[in-house]
Amino acid sequence: MEPLFALMHVVMTIVSFTRANETACVLQGQPVYPQLWKDGDIILGGVFSFHSSWEVRQITYLTTPPPLKCISLNYRDFQYAQSMLYAIEEINNSSTLLPGVKLGYRVYDTCGSMAMAVRVTMALVNGHENTTSNGSCTKQGYVQAVLGDTTSSKSMAMAKSIGPFRLPMISHYATCECLSDKIKYPSFLRTITSDYYQSRALAELVRHFGWTWVGAIRTDDDYGNTGMATFTKVAEKMGICLEYSLPFLRTYPEDKVLRIIEQIKRSTSRVIVGFLVYGDLEVLLHKFVEHNITGFQWVGTEGWISDSVIASMDKHHILHGAVGLTIPKNEVTGLKDFILDIKPLKSSGSAIFTELWEDLFQCKYSNKNDSTFTTECTGEEEQSDMPNTFTDMSLMPIFSNVYKGVYSVAHAIHDLLGCTDKCPTKKKTDPSTFLRNLRKVSFKTKDGEEVYFDENGEAVAKYEIINWQLGQIKHDVFVSVGLYDASLPVKDRLSVNIGSIIWANNKTKVPVSVCSESCPPGTRKAVQKGRPVCCYDCIPCTEGEITNMTDSVTCLRCNEDFWSNLKNDGCVKKETEYLSYEEIMGILLTTISIVGAFITVLVAVIFFRYKNTPIVKANNSELSFLLLFSLMLCFLCSLTFIGRPTEWSCMLRHTAFGITFVLCISCVLGKTLVVLMAFKATLPGSNVMKWFGPVQQRLSVLGFTLIQVLICILWLTTSPPFPFKNINYFKERIILECNVGSALGFWAVLGYVGFLALWCFILAFLARKLPDKFNEAKFITFSMLIFCAVWIAFIPAYVSSPGKFTVAVEIFAILASSFGLLFCIFLPKCYLILFKPEKNSKRHMMGK
Repeated sequence: MEPLFALMHVVMTIVSFTRANETACVLQGQPVYPQLWKDGDIILGGVFSFHSSWEVRQITYLTTPPPLKCISLNYRDFQYAQSMLYAIEEINNSSTLLPGVKLGYRVYDTCGSMAMAVRVTMALVNGHENTTSNGSCTKQGYVQAVLGDTTSSKSMAMAKSIGPFRLPMISHYATCECLSDKIKYPSFLRTITSDYYQSRALAELVRHFGWTWVGAIRTDDDYGNTGMATFTKVAEKMGICLEYSLPFLRTYPEDKVLRIIEQIKRSTSRVIVGFLVYGDLEVLLHKFVEHNITGFQWVGTEGWISDSVIASMDKHHILHGAVGLTIPKNEVTGLKDFILDIKPLKSSGSAIFTELWEDLFQCKYSNKNDSTFTTECTGEEEQSDMPNTFTDMSLMPIFSNVYKGVYSVAHAIHDLLGCTDKCPTKKKTDPSTFLRNLRKVSFKTKDGEEVYFDENGEAVAKYEIINWQLGQIKHDVFVSVGLYDASLPVKDRLSVNIGSIIWANNKTKVPVSVCSESCPPGTRKAVQKGRPVCCYDCIPCTEGEITNMTDSVTCLRCNEDFWSNLKNDGCVKKETEYLSYEEIMGILLTTISIVGAFITVLVAVIFFRYKNTPIVKANNSELSFLLLFSLMLCFLCSLTFIGRPTEWSCMLRHTAFGITFVLCISCVLGKTLVVLMAFKATLPGSNVMKWFGPVQQRLSVLGFTLIQVLICILWLTTSPPFPFKNINYFKERIILECNVGSALGFWAVLGYVGFLALWCFILAFLARKLPDKFNEAKFITFSMLIFCAVWIAFIPAYVSSPGKFTVAVEIFAILASSFGLLFCIFLPKCYLILFKPEKNSKRHMMGK
């Protein structure tokens, strides 16, 4: 039926435009008449659905279809119409607003039909007369403004029809975001907030309660589809996933409804966001009861969340615990009494009044041939006999929106007419001029509420958050639990008292609706393949990475000086490792070094005490004392390797080691050369000792040592050793060590020591079998053998040892080689001096 009326409307429009070029204008088709009317100087139009449906008839397409026969009275829209009439009566009785100007009205019934809504809107533009007098069809609109409709879809069709005429249209309940498009709907305004804000407020509300896995059902029209599209987009940005988003209309066939029911029953989410109008939810509620679908937490829009009719129908408490957004409560003084007093309607429209009276009191007037009701109407029925659905004032905020719409028009007319004590004229104003002025209107109602339109011609976004709780009566009551104000900063917009909310199944704890449980700190989310981002696995952070937040997407790597704790939820400072004096290994090596130095000093004391004995003299006492001094330095230089590395200690440890060991080996090399030269000198005609006397010996030791000093100076000036934090060897701790700086310098120092040691070993090996009692070449050979073996073994051990053990290996090599030289060269002599004094004589030394 609706497509037919739409087609007729198009034909009428074409004919009207064709006739506009002629001298006469004739109304096409059958006229439609208002249900309620009153004459006045300026007329306001009203469009409401007094009936929610119409009688379906068989169309033959052979004759003109008869007018719609409307059925099923809709009490709500009667209340809206009463609110409009109340505002007009107040204005007409006012001495300050539009003084001397009377407002009239023409209120039409759409029967819930979109085509009918367009048709009656055009009637408000053209007038309802059957024919017009000869003249132009471009006359000014019949009404100054149109108030209505309740639904978004019908409002879109109406606004698109009258938009080109710039005739203002003010809706009290059409919230679709699409109506904010001023290109498509240039003359549309509303005294209710756009779903642009409601969808965002819903998403913020869902996120506030921690629900990331929800289902959604929407009315399959512009209101539901557009609102849900915006909600889905905003929700996804907030990390909320929709398990399903199902369209629904009360006219859907049974098989389609069953598929929707089955999908809801199979779902794992426990929250349903209902972007529905009350008529669709009413049907859906019956289906939920029929299939025993309970226990879901509902989140509702202003389309149904504050509807007491729905609450009274919910006898099985399917919607118990629902939370949602509604227009903030406000009262209009005197409006409730006016709405309930319907007798004045008789003077505005007797036909609709009679139908309403009979339906309200379940009676009939005697002149009507209708056997539906057995009781005869007297016209004196009491208000207390009215059904609760009509006396219920839970939609007072919407009634107030109608009231504010009428007052907005009145204030705009008042300003344009230049009214003071009296309006100078009573004529209608130009629609375009009036529309511009209407957008700028700003005033306060008698109850102190401020009214104005934003840049889109809409009310400022403010919502009250309500909760369905069991009350004294049989059905749920609406309890205010919070507010949402879009005019505030983002972080302050939502305010909810969670403690006062009663949830589904009478629970006091916020229900959980997630696809996956929250990932605790120390883990990150990994989305499950092929599923929404809200369905994930919790993967522990790898070593060295942490996250101290719940539901973290990534793990953060700790700073290089820090490491993750056992739970991977925090970074702790890495343990620094170096060979210290406090630990057992450091204490042991320090003790050995000091003992070695003490033994060296003891040997020097013994040698000094017996310096005039043959053994001391025969072994070159000067080089012996210099060798003992260098050995003491070797023992002591190992102490520079212990302790926290610093810039000075790093440079000192390697240079001191290199120089003292070269001094030591130089002395040993000098002693070896002395032995060789001594036996060469015993040959007839040999004058070797002249060229390797004490002065030459000192110079050779000094020369060999100076070469090492020069190498160390070059090393320190080009790329010296420096303290270094080694974070690569161990992940969980830092190795404090000395970086050698120039590897060439480091190996040059070691290489020079090794070269001298090898040379000394070869010379000593050649002199090991020289005949003499005081020949110490074999002892030097053993000491050099130990020295070389230690340092050859040192290289792989040094390279492969981790952390502080690298330093320990180096100290061990220094101590081992030092003890080898000390014991092999000096221990046999000390034994003879102390325990075999009879052998410490020149006679014994000469073998006599």
